[in-house]
Order: sequence, then structure tokens, then C-alpha cells
Amino acid sequence: MDNRSKKREQDDARQTPTIYLPMNTQSPGHRALSPSVRPRRAHSGEVRIIGGLWKRSKLAVPDLPGLRPTPDRVRETVFNWLGQTLAGLRVLDLYAGSGALGLEAASRGAASVLLIEQHPRCVAAIAAAAQRLGATQVQVRGADALSCAHSLARAGERFDIVFIDPPYVSAQQLAALQAVQPLVASQGLVYVETDTAELFDTLETEGWAVWRRGRAGQVHFALLRRNTVDALAPQNP
Repeated sequence: MDNRSKKREQDDARQTPTIYLPMNTQSPGHRALSPSVRPRRAHSGEVRIIGGLWKRSKLAVPDLPGLRPTPDRVRETVFNWLGQTLAGLRVLDLYAGSGALGLEAASRGAASVLLIEQHPRCVAAIAAAAQRLGATQVQVRGADALSCAHSLARAGERFDIVFIDPPYVSAQQLAALQAVQPLVASQGLVYVETDTAELFDTLETEGWAVWRRGRAGQVHFALLRRNTVDALAPQNP
């Protein structure tokens, strides 16, 4: 092998990235990668709002282990289900993370959006984005999601749309679903995201009915309604 070939091989080796996976050392309130899920392609440190008033606006995503913004194609599908405008609706985003879901709802006209996230860097990033966008209907709280949900329920708060995207641990997801039940308005919808379809098999016994359901790669997601009320009639796919 001549010297030029050796140099090309050395250059190629330097350009090949090595991917290190974070250890699962986070507290239950933070989003952690499930051992059963292959890591997604690393994001670029930002996501974009897909539609509405602030379409194409960039949202900074803190570089934190396990933080996994909902993929663009999943958000696009979910908001197509919900309708292009959310005018007048009250929205709650638990485990807000990057804030992509809640801020997307605000961009599409939601009357009020409350985002709950306990990691200080995420809270700061969401607050900065809301201020930059002039999103006066957005409020972000640095708090534990489940504790905050119980407090909101005691205060008699109600929401038309609730996003719950906790860590991919079924016990945490079921606890979150139970906590938000009293928060959902009579025709309200709840978004849930998971790494396994098995979660949906238990929902009926927990008081939920699947209204819309989809999958993108290893991400399973659905819109739910309480199965004790007459919720919104499904839209055409």
C-alpha cells in the first residue's frame, strides 16, 4: 500500500463518528432511553415548529442524556389528527422536554398552554423560546409532572388536550394517565407516546379508549379519550 492510500485510510478513520450511549442514571421525572429501544439519530440541538403562526421557527434542545424530542413526522401526524387550528383550546404538556408539543399547539392557536418540566435547562430553554416568539398564552413550570398534575386536579383545572410523553416505562406512563384523568375536559383528548404497543392493550381497563393510533419506526403513539364520555367524533384519516 502506498503512502497516499495509507493517508486516505487514516483520514477516513478520523471522520467516522463513535456513538456513546448515556447510562440510565436519571430520576424518574426525566426522559430516559429504554434499554429495549435503539437510540434515535442524534438531533442537531434544535427542532422546528411545523405549522401555524410560528411555522419553521427553531426551538433549542438542551444537550441532555436521553432527551428525545417527538419526531417531526409524529408531531405532524398528531396535529393533523387534532386539526390545523386549535383556537380556543386549553392545552397541558406534561414532561415537556424540549417544549415542541406545547409550543406547536400554541403556534396553532391554542388559547392557553401550560408546560410542565422539572429539568432546569429545559425549563429555561422553553421560557426563552416562548419569550422570543411572543407566546403570551404559554406558561412553563419547573416541577415534577405527577405532583403538578395532582395539584391541578385539586384546583379544579380542566384541559381540552393533554400531552403526556414520560420516560418509556409503562408504570410511569400508566401513573401519568391516571393522574391526568380528572384534568381532561368532557370532550378532551390525551396524547401518549411509547416504545411498545403493549401499553395500548391495558388502556381500556384504565378508563381510556384509543381514538387515533399510529407508529413511526419504534415510536408508538395514540390519541386517547376517556371511555366514559362522548368525545369528539373521529376525523377522516
